[in-house]
Amino acid sequence: METLRRLLRHLWLDADDARRALGEAALDRLEARVRSSETGHTGQICLCVEASLPPSYLWRHLARREALASVIRDRAITLFGKQRVWDTEDNNGVLVYLLLAEHRIEIVADRALARQLEPAAWRELVDRLATPCREARFEDALAAAVDCLDQLLRAAFRGAGATGLASGGGLSDRPVLR
Repeated sequence: METLRRLLRHLWLDADDARRALGEAALDRLEARVRSSETGHTGQICLCVEASLPPSYLWRHLARREALASVIRDRAITLFGKQRVWDTEDNNGVLVYLLLAEHRIEIVADRALARQLEPAAWRELVDRLATPCREARFEDALAAAVDCLDQLLRAAFRGAGATGLASGGGLSDRPVLR
C-alpha cells in the first residue's frame, strides 16, 4: 500500500505544488537570504525545490528496489550539474535540494567546499535539517541550510562577494522550483 501511495504522490505533485508549498513571500525571503549570504564569501548557494521525482528516478526505487535515499541523492547530484553549481570559479558552489513528495533534503557541495567538512559532518547537517522538512516547515529548513552554509563559506572562502560562474555571471539567488 505504501508503494501505491508513494507512486500517486509523485505522479500528482508538480512545480505548481512547489510554488504553493513555499509561496512568493517565502521565495522572496529565501532569495534575499542567499543574496545577503553571498556578500561575505566567494561561494554560490543554489536552492532547488522539486515537487516530485521524475518517473525514471521513481522507477529505480519502486521497480528496481534501489534505496530511496540513494535515488534522492543521485537526483540531487544530477541537479547540481544541470544547475551548473559545479561551475564556480573557486569550486565552492553548493546545492540544497528539497524533495517535497518525500519531505527530504540533500546537500551537494563542490570539491573545494566538500573538503571543508568530513562526510559524517555533512550527513549530520542534513540530519539536522530533516526535522523541519518532516514537519513541512520547508522555508525554515531552507533558511537554516543557508545559515549553516553561510558560516562554513565565510570561514573557508571569505571574500568581497561571489565570484560567479567560471564562464560569467553567478547563479540566481532565487530558489529554483521544479
